[in-house]
Amino acid sequence: MCGIVGYVGPQPALPILVEGLRRLEYRGYDSAGVAVRTDDAIWVQKAVGRVSSLAAKTRLGPAGCIGIAHTRWATHGGVTEANAHPHLDERARIAVVHNGIIENMSELKRELEQQGVVFKSETDTEIFAHLIRSVYDGDPLQAVSYAVKRVRGTYGIAVMFQEHPEQLFVARNGSPLVIGLGDGETVVASDPQAVVEHTRRVVYLKDRELAILTRDGVQVHSFDGRSLDSSIEMLEADYKVADKEGFPHFMLKEIHEQPRSIQRCQLGRIQVEDGNARLGGMELQPRDLVGIQRVIMLGCGTSYHAGMVGSMAIEALARVPSRAEIASEFRHRHPIVPREALFVAISQSGETLDTLGAIQEVQLKGGDCVGVVNVVGSTIARTCGRGTYLYSGPEVAVASTKAFTSQITALLTFTLMLARTRDLSYDKGQEVAQSLHDIPAKVAHYLERPGPIDEAVEAIVDARYVLFLGRGFSYPVALEGALKLKEIAYVPCEAYPAGEMKHGPIAMLEEGTPVIVIVPRDSQREKAISNIKEVQARGAKVIAIHTEGDELVQSIADISIEVPACAEYVSPLITVLPLQLIAYKAGLALGRDIDKPRNLAKSVTVE
Repeated sequence: MCGIVGYVGPQPALPILVEGLRRLEYRGYDSAGVAVRTDDAIWVQKAVGRVSSLAAKTRLGPAGCIGIAHTRWATHGGVTEANAHPHLDERARIAVVHNGIIENMSELKRELEQQGVVFKSETDTEIFAHLIRSVYDGDPLQAVSYAVKRVRGTYGIAVMFQEHPEQLFVARNGSPLVIGLGDGETVVASDPQAVVEHTRRVVYLKDRELAILTRDGVQVHSFDGRSLDSSIEMLEADYKVADKEGFPHFMLKEIHEQPRSIQRCQLGRIQVEDGNARLGGMELQPRDLVGIQRVIMLGCGTSYHAGMVGSMAIEALARVPSRAEIASEFRHRHPIVPREALFVAISQSGETLDTLGAIQEVQLKGGDCVGVVNVVGSTIARTCGRGTYLYSGPEVAVASTKAFTSQITALLTFTLMLARTRDLSYDKGQEVAQSLHDIPAKVAHYLERPGPIDEAVEAIVDARYVLFLGRGFSYPVALEGALKLKEIAYVPCEAYPAGEMKHGPIAMLEEGTPVIVIVPRDSQREKAISNIKEVQARGAKVIAIHTEGDELVQSIADISIEVPACAEYVSPLITVLPLQLIAYKAGLALGRDIDKPRNLAKSVTVE
């Protein structure tokens, strides 16, 4: 969840490192720091807060040509300069930056303290610097190898030695690192965003691999010392440095990119004339699809909500038993892994540690797992070996928007493939394919005329509590809407299936409590209308997200937000849009940091 950047080359490292941190700030922004090697010493500067604070303190820094930098999302120890990375050994000749968590921190720290080491921070990362120093005898590769083998947990690290002016050392176990190979320079980062300005030729470090970086390239080794071949890959042509393109925030830009991102996800996959779909990366022929007897979605947060929509669609259209599982719970409960099931792992970044752990548990038990990810070459994509990419383009805002709708699009595309091998007719297949094909235009139509969002925000921003309700396909949308409002605006809220509201949450309602009800014209509309009347009888103020032309819902709602008509199973792609805008504008009204909400980071690579 933190950001790492390292550079070795002919240019002054400091401005390159700071600019790299700016591009990774969405991964962590509690504090930041940089270390640059000079002829005399390792120069270190740190700052609490944003990268801009660090940049202000480093304007007059040294011109050394090798360095490492880090932007932090705190796990061990408070947000202080002492806890910010990089961390040094006691002689200040070895510098380390680290993403991840050392699980045996207490044991190792006690051992090092018994050897006389005095720790200067509360972090687990400092252990790496002292472990490396404890065995360093002039061979940096041997010392780093020793340290990574002593540590239990997940990590990506970059290490710089004062005595080795042209080498950086990096290692990975569970936390991503990508190495960019430029013209006489080499860059390492935890995300391609910090590499793409320098080169598109990259090496993705795998788990339990260690690499030596020089100006001329990279040498990769296993943790046991074997030299390994590394394949060079090219970053996608559309992978570019993130730009707001005139929008005030990345979140708003990404909301408005959804017509295009959904269309990109469909491109070459939805076959309206054939009433079918194709996801080649899943490597599933009709014979394979017929053999699937159960589909289990794995995801966290927004990806879990997308999985809920996918599982409902699979049961409704393909008539195959399906369910969505929270990956962080699934991986730790000794789950049953049916041989006839297909597991689908969903993650925007492709690096979500809990989802990766769930995949590994499935594979350990002999299960079959495919990935649905946005980032090409990510760990989940590589671990699954097959699946589908979303092709949404980089999503920079911490709160996911366009990835959610693209995930649902990919899962509905898979649903159509699966359903056509069952009893879904050609005519019905054409209907489903056409519904998917028409969605981008309907999303664009809504975003041009979003309705009384400001009025809804006014009702929400001063509320002590907000309740989101939905039935069927609208329940995951309610969950996603509540999550966005919490993430962006920090407004206390929760989401419930509308039918469950009377079994508890109704006690929270009082005069004026905002209740957001997602009630499209679908098979459960009448029951949802009954729920609206129940909450209104307790004095709640109803904000209804409903289908255009639904005069009944419009007449009973206090605030009415219309969305284009569509089939029930694709409705989440439309009904989520006003909830994204409400969260965005509520955050704006409350003065929140829209793209970098407190305590959150984009890629969750820790437990």
